[in-house]
This record gives sequence, C-alpha cells and structure tokens, in this order.
Amino acid sequence: MPDLPDHDRFRSGALRSEFTPGSTRWAVRRAQWTALGLSPEEQRRPKIAVVNTSSKLGICFSHLDGIAELVAEAIREAGGLPFEIRTTAPLDFVTSAGRKARYLMPTRDLIVNDVEAAVEGAVLDGMVCLSSCDKTTPAHLMASARLDIPSIIVPGGYQLGGEYRGCSVDIDTVYESVGAVQAGTMSAGQLGELADSAIKGPGVCAGLATANTMHVLAEALGMTLPGAAPIRADSERMRGLAAEAGRRIVGMVHEGLTARKVLTVDAIENGIRVAMALGGSVNCVRHLAAVANEADLDLDVIGLFERLGRDTTQLAAIRPNGADQVWDLERVGGVRAVLRTMLPLLHRDALTVTGRTLAEHAADAPEADGAVLHRLDDPVRSEPGLLILRGSLAPDGAVVKVAGAGNARRCFTGPAEVFAGEDAAIAALGTGGITEGSVIVLHGMGPRGGPGTVFAASFVAALNGAGLGGKIAVVTDGELSGLNQGLVVGQVMPEAADGGPLAGVRTGDTITIDLDARVLATDPARDGAPVTSGRPGQERGWLGQYAALVGPVQQSAVLRRPRPAGG
Repeated sequence: MPDLPDHDRFRSGALRSEFTPGSTRWAVRRAQWTALGLSPEEQRRPKIAVVNTSSKLGICFSHLDGIAELVAEAIREAGGLPFEIRTTAPLDFVTSAGRKARYLMPTRDLIVNDVEAAVEGAVLDGMVCLSSCDKTTPAHLMASARLDIPSIIVPGGYQLGGEYRGCSVDIDTVYESVGAVQAGTMSAGQLGELADSAIKGPGVCAGLATANTMHVLAEALGMTLPGAAPIRADSERMRGLAAEAGRRIVGMVHEGLTARKVLTVDAIENGIRVAMALGGSVNCVRHLAAVANEADLDLDVIGLFERLGRDTTQLAAIRPNGADQVWDLERVGGVRAVLRTMLPLLHRDALTVTGRTLAEHAADAPEADGAVLHRLDDPVRSEPGLLILRGSLAPDGAVVKVAGAGNARRCFTGPAEVFAGEDAAIAALGTGGITEGSVIVLHGMGPRGGPGTVFAASFVAALNGAGLGGKIAVVTDGELSGLNQGLVVGQVMPEAADGGPLAGVRTGDTITIDLDARVLATDPARDGAPVTSGRPGQERGWLGQYAALVGPVQQSAVLRRPRPAGG
C-alpha cells in the first residue's frame, strides 16, 4: 500500500500508522518494536498513545500510573496497541514555587508541543489523554484539536479533604488561611497542622477551581465519555470509565472520528454556556479560546461569552461559589444532568466521542434536583456566573467570576493601590497597609509581562483569609485561581506589558467596577508605557522562548505561528 497523507488515512479507512512494507520507516520501526517483544500481528493493530501527564511531585497525579495501565489493557482487549507517553506535568501548588509561578501558564503550551512531538512524530492512530491538574486538560484538548486524530480525555478526578479541629478542611482552606497568619489570627504552626490534615486522597482540588472546571468542560465539549466529570479520583466509577475510554478509542480509529469532528463551533458554544451556568474558573475563558484557536475555528470567544451570557443563568453554587461541594454535583448527576437541564440553550446535535449527539447523552440523565442543580426557571442567580467587563481599563475585556463575588458591592468605586507583585501586596496586608474600600491593582504580570503569567492568586486568597474579601476589590492581569473569591477582576486585556490601559494606572486613581453595566473603568484614563514584572528580553531557557513566542492574551496567549514566507 502506498503511503498516504496522514489525514487522508482516516478518510480511506486505512491506519495512518501502517507504513509500506520494505520502506525505511517500516523496517526501522519494526526492528525497535520487535525488540520490545511485539509480534508482527500486534504491530499491525491501531496504535494508541496513552498520554500520562504525570509526575511524583504532587498528589494530583499519584493515581495516574495505575489508570494508565487500566487504559492500556483495555486498548489491548479491544484490538489496539497501546504506548504510554509521558509529558511535562505541571502542578499549580508545587510548580508555582519557582519564579513566582511564571512556569505555570507556559507549561500548557509546552504540553501541547510535547504531545505533538511524541504522537505525531511516531504517527500514532489515536490517543487517550489522562488529564489532572489545571493546565493539563486544556493542553490535552488543544493537542487533540491541533493533531486532529481520534482522541478521548479521561479526567483524573477530584481529591477528598480532611478534618482539622472538628471542621472539614481542604486545600482551599489552607490557601486562604495564609491571610489569617498575616492578620495574626492564626500561627504558622497551626497553619502547618491544617496543611497536614487538608488532603486525603489523590486528585485535583476539591472545589470548582480551574482543574474541575476544565474536567467539566471537557465533557461539555463532547471529548469525554458521559459521566466523566466531576468524579472522585481513583474511584471504581472513574476506573471503569477509564477502561471504557481505552476500548472506545479503538472504535473511534476504525470510524475515523477525529477530534475536530467533535471540537466544532457548536461544541465551544456549549462549553461556554456550561462554564457560565456553573460559575467556573475565570481561567477557562483563555483555555476555551486556546482550544478554538488550535482547532482553527475563527471565533471571538470573549465576544461569545458576552453574547451567550445575555440569556444564560447560574444554575449551581459549588464551592468556592457556595456551600455545595463538587461531590454533591457528582451525586446529582454531574455534567450529564447539567446538559439535560440546559438542553434548550445548547446545540443538541453536537457530536461527542461516543459517536452519539449531546442530546442523546442527556436523554437519560437525571433531572435537576432543584437544590444542588437548579432548573432553568429557578436559577441560583439570574445572570451567568462569569461576566466579561469592558471599559477604559479593559477595552478588549476582562473576566470576573460573579458567582464567587459573595456579598461584594455590585458597583465598587475606590482609589487604586498599585503593587508590582503579590509579595509586596501580601506584606502590606500584614502591616495594615491596605485600606478598606480600595482597589488593589497588580499589573505587569500577564503572559508577556512575566514572562509567563505571574501569581496574583495567593494575594487574593490571603485577602479573604484576613477577612477583607468583601471590602476590597482586586484588578489584575496576573494568574488567578479558580478557588479565588471576592470581587476580583482578572485577565485584563490588553495586559500591561502590551501597553494596555492597566499600565497607566497610578496609586490614587479612581477605579470603577460596575457588574450591572459590565464596566471596568478608570479616572483619569492615562496612557502608560508597557509594564512588566520581569525582564522578558533577558530571560534564558524555556521562559525566554515563551516570551518571544507568546501571543496576546485576548487571542488566548497561545504560541504564535510563524508567518508564511512573504506574508
């Protein structure tokens, strides 16, 4: 059989991994794989990557090696040939330690390239991606869209919290309690005891932070099997679905069901609706935009959040947005129940990795229970959980998770207090140097300004821990956590490093955040030279390469493609 262009192989029904007998590629690969103990018959099977984005650095990934083995065995049972692929494995609460978390955002795109090099370099037929902490799920979705091969996401699931002094605690409790130490209401020793009690099992943060948000959105996009999110990590249900994904991917290869047949405009719009209805992490905005970008969809995702938000309401209040826990959402039916509830607003015919439509999956899902998951006619909030603000301070938009704003004022006007980074802001918090009624501005911390988005999330958590969350607003182009609460405006676009208006803000300027008008404005509106928190032009290594390649955050901060010759 003559070699065919890779994507034509799916249309022809042949395996793209089958090389012409007698060719160089066929011969040298056969030598390698025979030495691994693979028979000639096995080598003719569909070749599937099990993308295990895992490491021993943190508890989020600690179960994935076992899950990878389950998936691989299921692939073999279904007639496929599995190959485990390892990639960079960022963990927000560990990888954030270096360089003020500058490595976190760049690892998303590093994983995409990692997957491309391994899977496309070997010309494998499909992949099952084991997704866990914050950046891994968007990276796997982006890689799926870029490679356009049969792909399934297996969400790694959430971790369980523990107990400290008779109270339920989790990583969110630890995160916010740093502010209590700064305020003098908790000792460092007590914080250490709390940290030792906070996590009781593998998986991602137990709240609807970025990791669980992206797990949920992977299912809403149609890229997981039904019922995959949210799910307790390493539970029997999760292990069963992982094995089922291993069997299903072989069928997808034979059917030619590639990622871009699932990741369509309709799918992205469905994902946006679900993100707003659940009040997901602010970071999902840039991640959904990045998936659309890699799928070559010509979409204004920021504009879609605005347009679709006009008739989308918040249907659940999952911690940190409210008292219900992520396992409560799993108990009442998870994403399948959300999709059934929202079906009148969704694209019903959007295809999923099962080969069936979203509406078919939702047909036998549980109905909204009315307590954890509300009906469309009885929402938790009569607006979406995520809002896009625009105005003189954010002409290209900014994101606020109104679902987590609590009792903050709908219209907040106050003087700016500008800080170069969160360390200085946290220090000021500890000395009483931050005034109630002010708007804390942390700028120069976006993808280009870091380079790599610099943490602002720890300051926001500390602010809440100090009891000031509803009394002070925060505006930043830095990295936020989906666990953050309060009136926090993030992903201000353009970022200060691109000369956005945030660069011109000075301490004492008046800033207005108006949630009803969806406005973020400053008075006076000043022009400012680009502001960076690092020295992008002087970075070496990966951060230097990232600084040279990363695009504007309003275009999802993906790595820019080289221009065609003469372009």
